[in-house]
Amino acid sequence: MFRDRKAATVKYPVREGLAQARHSAVHLEMRDRYTPNDPEFARWRAGHRYANDPANLPGWWGPWRDLVGETTARGVTMRRARIVSEPVTDYIQYEHDMTFANVAAGELVRWLPRRKAADLALPGTDLWMFDGSAVLFTFFSGDGDVVDREWSSEPAVLELVSTAFEAVWERATPHEDYKLT
Repeated sequence: MFRDRKAATVKYPVREGLAQARHSAVHLEMRDRYTPNDPEFARWRAGHRYANDPANLPGWWGPWRDLVGETTARGVTMRRARIVSEPVTDYIQYEHDMTFANVAAGELVRWLPRRKAADLALPGTDLWMFDGSAVLFTFFSGDGDVVDREWSSEPAVLELVSTAFEAVWERATPHEDYKLT
């Protein structure tokens, strides 16, 4: 499928993974802050809200919504788990506020406070895993900007990622029930 290559050779590696997925796509997020210069985050910090209405989302959202819709329509289950520190950062508040759009598009989303993940063996960075057969690791700068991505299909890596994600998923709270602290 993706055979251990640098993802930099593919313009949109997550889209590639989702296009090829047949039954599952899982996304594990473990940072408390991403893309600090995101203009949408700046708008949110200035008080802009979308009032839980996907129809009011900016234009950039449409392609992701469509991709998720196409992917889930093929029978692929998309799950996203977020491990977060509490009290949460302003960026996590922003993500929580915007997650209604992920759910409306067809993703299943859960949240796990970091202290409830302390005894889990976790990969060292965020990732996507497709059909349990390929993992796309995303590497970030300290400020939260993406600096590189890399595929792996090594059996030991797949086992670690699968076990870690399922443990997080089992402990995590569904989005609609997770209250920010």
